[in-house]
Amino acid sequence: MRPLTIAKKTKANILLVLVFLCSPIMAIGADFSERTRLANQGNAVAQTDLAGMYYAGKGVPQDYQKAVEWYTKAANQGYADAQVKLGFMYDEGQGVGQDYQKAFEWFTKAANQGDASAQVNLGAMYAMGKGVVQDYKKAFEWYTKAVNQGDAKAQNNLGLMYGNGEGIAQDYKKALEWFTKAANQGDAQSQFNLGVMYIEGQGVPQDYKKALEWFTKAANQGDAQSQFNLGVMYIEGQGVPQDYKKALEWFTKAANQGDAQAQFNLGLMYDTGQGVRQDYKKAFDWFTKAANQGEALAQMKLGFMYEDGHGVRQNDKKSVEWLTKSANQGYADIQHLLGIIYEEGDGAPQDYKKAKEWYGKACDNGDQRGCDAYKNLNQKGF
Repeated sequence: MRPLTIAKKTKANILLVLVFLCSPIMAIGADFSERTRLANQGNAVAQTDLAGMYYAGKGVPQDYQKAVEWYTKAANQGYADAQVKLGFMYDEGQGVGQDYQKAFEWFTKAANQGDASAQVNLGAMYAMGKGVVQDYKKAFEWYTKAVNQGDAKAQNNLGLMYGNGEGIAQDYKKALEWFTKAANQGDAQSQFNLGVMYIEGQGVPQDYKKALEWFTKAANQGDAQSQFNLGVMYIEGQGVPQDYKKALEWFTKAANQGDAQAQFNLGLMYDTGQGVRQDYKKAFDWFTKAANQGEALAQMKLGFMYEDGHGVRQNDKKSVEWLTKSANQGYADIQHLLGIIYEEGDGAPQDYKKAKEWYGKACDNGDQRGCDAYKNLNQKGF
């Protein structure tokens, strides 16, 4: 099994925040016609409530365009809850053309009324340069406004700024403080980030048991990266006795959410029979899911499985196709292997030009065998 590494969140994980169906004027089971009547009378709360029903498809067929219509009516009356939700729909392009500037405008209107979610979203847009020129100072200011209201997402994002040194001096201790505040409110992202800091000893002594605790809290909330990391810790015996069955359980949870690394690791476990009965067919299925997401090592494994006929009918053409996908991501070993395949005509038509091309790529990536093979073909006049 390949060495497994802890997945990390990056600044790309600064996310916009949206909670639908908050502060409804009546219970979800209330009569739809009554909501519509109040909304048509101009009641902004009813309009927002109705929009939420269309957005979520509760009591009515899901219809993002209808949701946008009703959110717009309420937002134009200055209702902050509708403004932040409308901003999110523009950001995501749901029911309306994606428009970051429009999203920014609506978030600003809501944020200026003190809406913490809108303040977090404005901070995120400034941090990522979405709909506005990137400005970490502005991002910090808006996060701080939301933090002053106790918002956990803002606390997490401030932690990310300190951890990544974005617009402010990198300070792991400050990052740890903000992640802890958010994590203690149950924020899964911050719980994940704390796990990473403890496992890597950033701003705190390395502590696998603490990392395990925080990853478990986030994983139990469905955080796929934490589930993946728990699988890694159980398979490597970090902070917990080595347990392949537990690793399999956590990898499966993450894989079923589409995590490519977890899918790849499940493929390896089924391929080698670690913690589970060896099953080439299941290994092939998991490798395929990961490979289709661009996981290079899964693409490599599929190439070998097609070559050997493990879990699938032997197929040299398919083997070369998958090996090529992996090699195109810079794997020197696979580039060298493709050179051999084309030079010897074993698994593909003999083609010295392609062989030299792949040997050259392997050489460029530091593979001495590729360099030697390239020179050898040159000396032979190819």
